[in-house]
This record gives sequence, C-alpha cells and structure tokens, in this order.
Amino acid sequence: MSVIAELSIFPLGVQGSLAPYVAKAVHLIRESGLPHHLGPMGTCVEGEWDEVMAVVDQCFKALAVDQERVYMTLKVDWRAGRENGLHSKTASVESQFWSAR
Repeated sequence: MSVIAELSIFPLGVQGSLAPYVAKAVHLIRESGLPHHLGPMGTCVEGEWDEVMAVVDQCFKALAVDQERVYMTLKVDWRAGRENGLHSKTASVESQFWSAR
C-alpha cells in the first residue's frame, strides 16, 4: 500500500452536532475495507491511490447529496513500496520519543 490520506469532511450551514455527517463518511470508509484510523480532527485511510480516492469521492458525494455546501480537507502522503504505514509512521516517531528528550 502506498497512499495514506487524512480526510476531514462535513457540511457547512447545519445546526447542531456534525457527528451524524462525519459518521456517514466514516461508515463508508469502514465499508471500503481499507485500513483506517479515526482521529479527533480527521480520518486516515491507507491503500492504493485509486482505492483511497474512490472512498474520498464516495464520502463527498454522500454528504453533498442533501447539502448546499461541503467543506473538505485532504492531506495525502504517497510512498512507493510502503506497507502498514498507519502503524509504522507513528511507531517510528514513538521509538524516537525517549531518545529525543
């Protein structure tokens, strides 16, 4: 797997909690079967470019269907030959934590 994308998506102009809209996107991400990690400010998804972008597209279309405006940020890190990046990227930093102190 070579792409890790962090997606944050929600409609603008709605009243109350955005959690139901975020949950709709997270549900689609989970259904994709791709490795993912839900965070407080976005969800990271890992896979091949076309797979990840297809999930991003599904999330956007699912929220846009009944909204007038959707806000989305997308950060992407592509690296040839990487596997299990969701774990290995954070593990690398954690392993250096104590030596950096």
